[in-house]
Amino acid sequence: MLILLLLTSPFLLLPWAEAGEIIGGSEAKPHSRPYMAYLTIANESHTSHCGGFLLRPDAVLSAAHCVAGKRHSKALYELSKPLNAKITVILGAHNIHKNEPSQQEFHVGHWVIHPKYSMDTFKNDIMLLKLKPRAKRTKEVSQIPLASHNEHVQPGAICKVAGWGRTSKTRAKTSVLMEVDLKVQSDKVCEKHSKNYLCQSMICVGDEDGKKSTFKGDSGGPLVCNGKAHGVVSYVSYGRKYYLFPNVFTRVSWFIPWIQEELRKFALQDLPDSLSSD
Repeated sequence: MLILLLLTSPFLLLPWAEAGEIIGGSEAKPHSRPYMAYLTIANESHTSHCGGFLLRPDAVLSAAHCVAGKRHSKALYELSKPLNAKITVILGAHNIHKNEPSQQEFHVGHWVIHPKYSMDTFKNDIMLLKLKPRAKRTKEVSQIPLASHNEHVQPGAICKVAGWGRTSKTRAKTSVLMEVDLKVQSDKVCEKHSKNYLCQSMICVGDEDGKKSTFKGDSGGPLVCNGKAHGVVSYVSYGRKYYLFPNVFTRVSWFIPWIQEELRKFALQDLPDSLSSD
């Protein structure tokens, strides 16, 4: 288990850096979430896994710390060197350990981390990956709409999160996609547990009993509310040992202008050299 201890705070932040772990959930219906992406991030000394989701055939959204790392993990800090990182994205998977005919695999050569991402506080924990060639739309592979700019989901709403990995903190990882329902909490809940929580750019979510949670490597997966992606799995902040509440997600709606600008640049990169050169 990877535990990040912020020396400047009395509370623990536990970020995800390996394959998604859904606690207290259940197996998703195969291919019922065709936007889900499975990321493998590797360099010469370390390999980790994250989640992500398809925005359009040439773009996947995920968490910045999956590639840029976090300050207190040497292995992940090394992954902040872009030239050393190799990223693979798999779409259309249910059992990630099987070579399913529905799967599409991409070796990512270009990605963009938010320029103000902080490895210390997880502020602006968001990144875009460019797929080349573009993903082929099938019944197992399709995009999910994003929450519009400044669109907020209200406290009390029940949303879903999915990921690959363990079904508890101690069991071996599962190979199939798991999902869990989580309730959106008021910002005050996360402000109480983490001084780094920012209500404008983060969403507070979780199960008050601590029995259901995303945990460890579900990073980058979407928080889906009413059919839209409202959040990106970022970290969990808690005040009691192993009490997995609350979960903090990057608020997608806050970053819509940045996402749209980067997607525009992706499109320009695909133009013929004679049209895109200065």
